Amino acid sequence: MKHLLSSSAFADTKPHYHTLNGLRGVAALMVVWYHVFEGFAFAGGTMIETFNHGYLAVDFFFMLSGFVISYAYDDRWAGKMTWKDFLKRRLIRLHPMIVMGAIIGAIAFMLQGGVKWDGTATPFGWVIVALVMGSLFIPAYPGAGYEVRGNGEMFPLNGPSWSLFFEYLGNLLYVLLLRKLSTQFLALLVAATGAVWAWMAMFNFAGYESMGVGWTLDTVNFWGGTIRLLFPFSFGMLMARKFRPVKVRGMFGIGAVVMFLLFSVPFFASFHGFCVNGVYELLCVAIAFPILVWLGASNQQKEGESIRLCEEIGDLSYPLYIVHYPIMYLFYAWLIQEQRYTLSETWPVVIGVYALCVGLAYACLKLYDIPVRKYLTRRFKVGVK
Repeated sequence: MKHLLSSSAFADTKPHYHTLNGLRGVAALMVVWYHVFEGFAFAGGTMIETFNHGYLAVDFFFMLSGFVISYAYDDRWAGKMTWKDFLKRRLIRLHPMIVMGAIIGAIAFMLQGGVKWDGTATPFGWVIVALVMGSLFIPAYPGAGYEVRGNGEMFPLNGPSWSLFFEYLGNLLYVLLLRKLSTQFLALLVAATGAVWAWMAMFNFAGYESMGVGWTLDTVNFWGGTIRLLFPFSFGMLMARKFRPVKVRGMFGIGAVVMFLLFSVPFFASFHGFCVNGVYELLCVAIAFPILVWLGASNQQKEGESIRLCEEIGDLSYPLYIVHYPIMYLFYAWLIQEQRYTLSETWPVVIGVYALCVGLAYACLKLYDIPVRKYLTRRFKVGVK
C-alpha cells in the first residue's frame, strides 16, 4: 500500500485498485480536517466536536494495508521473493517520508519557540536528539528528554507517526507469521482480535471513552495499539484471500460520502460504565469499513479522469498524513495564544492551514519522495521478482 496509507505495496505487475487508492486519499484529507477540530478541543480544553470520529481513519488505513499487502505479495513467496526483499521494498516506500516528517517537525517546533506545551523551554540538544531518533524511528517513552513537547507522544516532532510504528509492526508480523497462516487460522485470528478489540472499545480499556489508543508508549497504548492494528490488518488480509468482486459502480464518490458521514457522527456518551461510543466504533471497523474495502476493490473504473483523480489523491495520501501535523502544532499554538476555539472564529486561518498542508505534501511528493524512492530502488536493485 502506499502506506498504511500508501499503495506501492501493490505488486509491480498486478493491476491496481484505483478506487481504494482514491479512498485512501480521501481518508487522509479527512484526517487533516479532524485534526483541525482536535486543535479547537486542545486549545479550549474540551471534547472534539463536529468531526468527532476522524481518528477511525487510522483503522481504515490498517485494513487497507492488510488487504493490499496480502493481494500484492501472498502469491509471491513460492517464487523468488524473500523476507529481505519484502522489508527492503517497504523501507524504501515508507522511510524517506518518515525522515522528512521528522525534519519538518523539528523546524516547526523551533518556529513555535522550542517550548513544551506547559511553556517550559526545551534545550536545543534534546531537539536534535528527537530529530535523530525520529529519523531512525525510535519512539520516545513518556518523560524521556527527547520527548520534547511534554505530552507523551511516541514521536513528539510528528505525532501521527505512531501509526507508522504499528504499520511497521504489521509488516514484520506479516512477513514472519501472518502470511504463513492458513485461511482458517487467519479467520480465527480475525475473530480473536476482533473480540479483544470489541472488549477494549466497549469497556473503555484506555480510559479515553474511545479507541484512540496507540499514540504514546505506555502499557495501555502499546497493547491497545497492537490490537488496534491486528484486527483490521488481519481482517484486510482475510478479505484479500476471499475476495470475489461484485458488480458495483460509482464507489469512489459513494465511499467518500459514506466516510465523511461516518466520521461526522457525534460522540456517544457512556452509560453506566458501558462505552456506547465503542459500539459505534466497532460497527465502523467490523462492518462499514470491510464493506467499503470490498466494494471499492470491486469497482472497475474505465480509463479517464476518475482514475487520474483517484491516483493523484491516493499518491498524495501518505505525504499528506506524514507532514501535516507539524503545521497543526503551529496552528494549535496560535489557537492557544489567541484563545480562539471555533471554526467560525478562525475559518480564514483554517483554509490557509489546510492549503499549506496539502501544498507542502504535494511538494514533498514530487520533489523529494518520488525521486528518493527511485534512487533507492535503483541503488538497492529492488525490482520485479
